[in-house]
Parts: sequence; structure tokens; C-alpha cells
Amino acid sequence: MKTSELIDAVALSQGVSKAEAKRNVDAVLDAIRLGIEQDHEVRLTNIGTFRVSEVAARKARNPATGDTIEVPAMNRVSFKASESLKQAVR
Repeated sequence: MKTSELIDAVALSQGVSKAEAKRNVDAVLDAIRLGIEQDHEVRLTNIGTFRVSEVAARKARNPATGDTIEVPAMNRVSFKASESLKQAVR
């Protein structure tokens, strides 16, 4: 599902205009983004958890040249689905 399809689904289920639904979807997504930035974790009941994890620096190989390069340490956002979401898609 694309963001535009999510907006359409929210507009239909809530009986509001697409503009209102877009504002609501954008507000939720911004809140999730802000929560990840500030707290490094966002838990959504029956959906799952977004979490920031640190990835250590490592050496990698450039497939085009075969040269070894250093990949710096970084933060990565991961998502772990809740048990109820896992059950829903089985």
C-alpha cells in the first residue's frame, strides 16, 4: 500500500475529505518520525515496534573494483512486527 492509497482508505473509513485524511496521515507519520528521532523507539500496539539500532563500522568490498573500503558506523531503523500482526498475515 502506498501513502496515497492509505490516505484514500482513511478518507473512506472516516468519512472525511482526502485533504483531511492526508493531514491526519501526515500527522501520524510525523509523530512516528519524531518519536524515533527523540526516543529511538516507537511501539504501536498490535502493529509493532520501530527501533533505532547502532551498526558497527566494518570493512566491505567494492564489487566493481574488488577494493576493500571502510563503511562507517551508523544508526539504522528497524521494525519488529507484533505477534498479532504476524498472526494476521499467516
